Amino acid sequence: MAEATLRTAPLDRTRLVQWLQTYGVYAGVAALLVVNAVITPHFLTAENFRTQAVQVAPVIIVALGMALVIGTEGVDLSVGAVMALAASVTALYLGYGLLPSLLVVALFAAGVGLANGALVAFVGVQPIVATLALMVGGRGLALVLLPQLKDLRNPSLASLGSGDVLGVPYLILIAAALALLVAFVVRRTTFGRQLLAIGDSRPAAQLAGLPVRRVLIIVYVVCALLAAVAGVLATARLRAGDPTSLGNLMELSAITAVVVGGTPLTGGRVNIGGTVAGAVLIQLLTATLIKHDLPPSWTQIAQAIVIVAAVYAARGRGKR
Repeated sequence: MAEATLRTAPLDRTRLVQWLQTYGVYAGVAALLVVNAVITPHFLTAENFRTQAVQVAPVIIVALGMALVIGTEGVDLSVGAVMALAASVTALYLGYGLLPSLLVVALFAAGVGLANGALVAFVGVQPIVATLALMVGGRGLALVLLPQLKDLRNPSLASLGSGDVLGVPYLILIAAALALLVAFVVRRTTFGRQLLAIGDSRPAAQLAGLPVRRVLIIVYVVCALLAAVAGVLATARLRAGDPTSLGNLMELSAITAVVVGGTPLTGGRVNIGGTVAGAVLIQLLTATLIKHDLPPSWTQIAQAIVIVAAVYAARGRGKR
């Protein structure tokens, strides 16, 4: 009897760890919702949920691109700089109309992603080093283009930031549509399978004849484009171009959302639903601390604890 108990205990512990790895982020979101419903005044209101969703939308969009990059066993530290660059370029070219300015933003973002991908795929630079260079250079270019905050009085841009469909803000609809699209690409397309195979083992993917370099470049370009989308939406919501502060530490928020959501840093797996839930978890945690008048430093400490807990829980999860 005692021997059977000893055999069952490790098994139960293994199942618990596996459950936490798979569903822990959703349990965390549910727990924060329940706690806030009890201790936070006016939390269960439509206006509060709308505010939280609008604030988390840009983080979700950036995290989607980050999840793809991490799925290839890489990382992109330049996403915050791309957001700042998108703000600067939008402010400079908005006079020609919203659509032309968005096209120029896309060109700049694609250029950054192409540079990141080429350094990783062709030159062989480690992703953290390659994207760190673009993180610094991209932010510098954004400040050269627009040295200071600039108010943007454009009806089309303002509508993009504050408009809605049946009460649902455009920002939420865009983030939801992009999440569904990225999830479909990862799960249902040849490109998604190639991406995961490269993250699982790049040498094996090369031996199998997969277009490793092409896939890596596309992944980094897509990541930069998604960061640019988030930058434009944040600029539209602020109605100002602010390359100094826009996107600061966004790369850390995105990586946190991806890791907490169950995508391992070792690559080979991408959990889009978990990434979205991870971003929501961080947003709810931040909002909870702010609503109870705790200083911003506590928010950073709380995020650090969440990251450590997520990485610890991910031990042994590894690749597919």
